[in-house]
Amino acid sequence: MRKAGEILAAAFRGELEDLAYTGHIVVVDRNGTVVHSCGDPEQVVFARSSAKLLQALPVLESGAADHYGITDRELAVICSSHSGEDYHVEAVKGILKKAGLDEGFLQCGTHYPLYEPLADEMRRKGICPVPLQEMCSGKHAGMLITSGYLGESLEDYSQPEHPHQRRILRTLSEMCEYPEEKIGIGVDGCGVPVHAMPMYHFALGFAKLADPNGLGDKRKAAAERIVRSVQEYPLHMSGTGRPDARINGLSGKNVFSKSGADGYYGAGILDRGLGIAVKVDCGLGPVRDAVIVEVLRQLGEIREEELFSFLPEREMKVYNHRKEVVGQTKCCFCL
Repeated sequence: MRKAGEILAAAFRGELEDLAYTGHIVVVDRNGTVVHSCGDPEQVVFARSSAKLLQALPVLESGAADHYGITDRELAVICSSHSGEDYHVEAVKGILKKAGLDEGFLQCGTHYPLYEPLADEMRRKGICPVPLQEMCSGKHAGMLITSGYLGESLEDYSQPEHPHQRRILRTLSEMCEYPEEKIGIGVDGCGVPVHAMPMYHFALGFAKLADPNGLGDKRKAAAERIVRSVQEYPLHMSGTGRPDARINGLSGKNVFSKSGADGYYGAGILDRGLGIAVKVDCGLGPVRDAVIVEVLRQLGEIREEELFSFLPEREMKVYNHRKEVVGQTKCCFCL
């Protein structure tokens, strides 16, 4: 049974506190020391798409990325939950083409693009979405090219027993220092395995991405390249207007992050070797985004002159049906 966390944010309607949002935050250093926490660091939850940065390690370590000439821009898309914009679609198509594949191999399903102007236009014109526009198509492309490079089957690459999914499981276990047999396995929205573990261990995995010294030369180089790619191409790993693109694009180049569905967020701080895991119990994306922005503000990683870029997250206004501001949601935790 999951335990409710601490109150991380509250919604006010007028002057009265109307709603409370609970959750968990854990900040861990490279040595496994808990530096800050709210709620339960041992809470076991699915990391969802926040795990994509760790799941991308085998694409590099296998030699597939080098063999097919995958660029850092394309690697950012492999790590992404993208918005389905044209440049995302072209990048995924390019990754597959380099390996002699096309979108017919993708098993991620379809949905309308997360980029709402494009989705609205497609609906007006009666255009159906395609797998290339699905937010996880980059991750699936990475799975396909790695499996193909290693001579493994492509028809069942999404199944838990496939060698590549076992490879991802082993990588998560090693990076997060959590036994393979204890990692919870479910099915993610895009049809591949999704992994659950205590938030402490997931944060530790991100701390090792932030400070990969001691991982061995191959893994260290892979971790550094993944972090570099999402910082250099924040729009490719996310999309227009989204907060994780703004976080990864911070001028200090000291933070990297990856959002996950249903209220999860992972982040790392390079110069301190810190890993961060956030889970809001309500699962609401806007509350999750507000919490990670406030965590980074309290840790001093968002400069005063850059705070204006995060006004939507820091001033979560409550509107009525007449589009009038009737309240505000505010973070209320202290690390």
